[in-house]
Amino acid sequence: MGKIINQKVQYGIITIAAAIGFISSFLQLLEKLMLLKNAHAALACNLNSTFNCTNILNAHQSAVFGFPNCMLCMSFFMFTFSAGLIGWTGSQINLKLRYVYEFFAVFFVGFGFWYFWQSIFNIGNLCIYCLFCYAGVLLINSAWFRLNYKNLTSNKDLQQKFDWAVSKGADLFFWFMIAAIIALEAILKFA
Repeated sequence: MGKIINQKVQYGIITIAAAIGFISSFLQLLEKLMLLKNAHAALACNLNSTFNCTNILNAHQSAVFGFPNCMLCMSFFMFTFSAGLIGWTGSQINLKLRYVYEFFAVFFVGFGFWYFWQSIFNIGNLCIYCLFCYAGVLLINSAWFRLNYKNLTSNKDLQQKFDWAVSKGADLFFWFMIAAIIALEAILKFA
């Protein structure tokens, strides 16, 4: 019973985090479309000289694959949202498919970290929507790890270390540290 409740909690985290990420990505896309219509538009996400979406959205790093990154993020979050809903409502997701979801989630951790590095040190601004998207990505990763870690290895010693780390919250601390590194980078650059 406890395992089922824990799974529902993790899938609930995935669902809510994906919804937050999707909404943030969608709002960012609307801002990008507004910029395309009027290059001098006053965007709602231009909060100050640090949080300036115009500079972010006009940078080449915001369209790495030839289209706005927010479109890629919207696809990822909707893909993940569907998995979260499936699990949250009590259905089972095949282990291999869960690994596929986790692979994409880990990809977005790396992609997001690179993007924040570019935003902070090369573009010189932050996007408020990106912060919400990346928070969603980190929450999604923490939940996928907790759902999948028991199946990651057949090595009993390594599995015991995973069990210990999860029981102590070390996995959650790891995801928190990624967020803290980005926050520290931003503080050092913009303070």
